[in-house]
Amino acid sequence: MSQRVLITAGASGVGRAVAEAFAATGARVWVADLDSKALGECPSDWQTTRLDVSDEAAIVAMFDDIAAHWGGLDVLCANAGIAGPTALVEDVALEEWRACLSVNLDGVFLCSKHAAPLMKAQGSGVMLLTASTAGQYGYPRRAPYAASKWAVVGLGKTLAMELGPHGIRANVICPGAVEGPRMEQVLAREAQAKGMSRDQVYQGYASGTSMGRFIEGRDIADLAVFLASDAARMVSGQVIAVDGHTVNPDPQV
Repeated sequence: MSQRVLITAGASGVGRAVAEAFAATGARVWVADLDSKALGECPSDWQTTRLDVSDEAAIVAMFDDIAAHWGGLDVLCANAGIAGPTALVEDVALEEWRACLSVNLDGVFLCSKHAAPLMKAQGSGVMLLTASTAGQYGYPRRAPYAASKWAVVGLGKTLAMELGPHGIRANVICPGAVEGPRMEQVLAREAQAKGMSRDQVYQGYASGTSMGRFIEGRDIADLAVFLASDAARMVSGQVIAVDGHTVNPDPQV
């Protein structure tokens, strides 16, 4: 039977690449996203839900729909996240801090919380949590983002311990800098904050990896498909970077 896969923030960017990769394997795909326009551009055979991942009531309603429509869930890709502010820690407003953590951490927690009963009932499942290499190193001028991603790493390892006895695996994927519109926004903000050009910041990120370049959404998607497959049946509790090997997380500092 084909896998039943839920991807949050799956209508564009990395999430869309992940959704397309699973669909290419024959999986049934359910995409949740806050962007109604992007959802409307998803293939007609995908299930879609407009969702704010920080809204628990909306998440409960979505999982009720998944249970009614599919009868269970095989793979959760908790991928939704935002960049948060770019500022020195003393300049970060509490509201900005909370807004970043509400999506990047609360959203992952809530999706994991409500996916767990479905997976426990069937005695199997895979949870893939999207963190960041910012959850493995520091990330100057991005305190809320880095803190949220470190927390996702801890959550993922705890889920693996709690859920393993029920046949459920949990792993954390840590992307590096990903080519695309979202990273362009980050580059623009960091260039302004550091008094540099966009190209200088871009080259700084690229030169901070041993492979000297950004990654693409398909690099994350390929890993997600592997981790959800039987080929990775004994891989759980792992934190795996896809970043071209970061050797200097912030070469501009």
